[in-house]
Amino acid sequence: MVVHVGTSGWQYDDWRGVLYPDGLAQRRWLEHYAEAFATVENNSAFYRLPKRETFSSWRERVPAGFVMTVKASRYLTHIRRLRDPEEPVRRLLGVAAGLGDRLGPVLVQLPPTLRADPVLLDRCLAQFPRDVRVAVEPRHETWWNDEVRSVLERHGAALCWADRLGRPVTPLWRTAPWGYLRFHEGAAHPWPAYGDRALRTWAGRLAEAWTDDEDVFVYFNNDPGGAAVRDAARFAGAVSRDGRTATRTPSSSSIGPR
Repeated sequence: MVVHVGTSGWQYDDWRGVLYPDGLAQRRWLEHYAEAFATVENNSAFYRLPKRETFSSWRERVPAGFVMTVKASRYLTHIRRLRDPEEPVRRLLGVAAGLGDRLGPVLVQLPPTLRADPVLLDRCLAQFPRDVRVAVEPRHETWWNDEVRSVLERHGAALCWADRLGRPVTPLWRTAPWGYLRFHEGAAHPWPAYGDRALRTWAGRLAEAWTDDEDVFVYFNNDPGGAAVRDAARFAGAVSRDGRTATRTPSSSSIGPR
């Protein structure tokens, strides 16, 4: 199992002095991030879909082997609410293609008010080519049923496992030959950090669910104060202690104090 460990975004002012050295120009943050991590979840695409040229420039700024996950535009998920997905998905894939071989999975995060609709989900997932990995993060409890699980499995889409306060907020279904996990908020001090026990438990869950030759993408979304940077590095250590492979993360000595 290769666990691709990163954070949800890289453009946070309060990461100055944590991940980014004081004085490092913001235009160089992505390059510095990509030296420390091998993957990132691009959340900015959710709020405003960049042009293809922007994705291409990101590709040129990161090294070979770097993986950028792209969060689907809210136009598809929150405005259209999965209805008529053909044009939004086509546009998303058209611009994200600028990443070339750096393109990782696409994350489809659903609104917390969107109730389960397996037919809509099926139609949406059908728009993605089979060689594009898609993770789906439903956030309404009505989605936890066998019909939804079957739709995900049929399309080879991963159910996004999610954590809040050290506990799963989704079923731990394995619906694809690869996995996806998001850490939203830990219960340790200082907020929103994760404690060692929670990180060890999640590392064990992944080791039990996926074999050595399968990919799992893990992103920390608890970005305030640089918690995501520290927790991602600590989680990679927990994965390694379980005898599994984690992608590069910054060393503890390179992470500054909060």
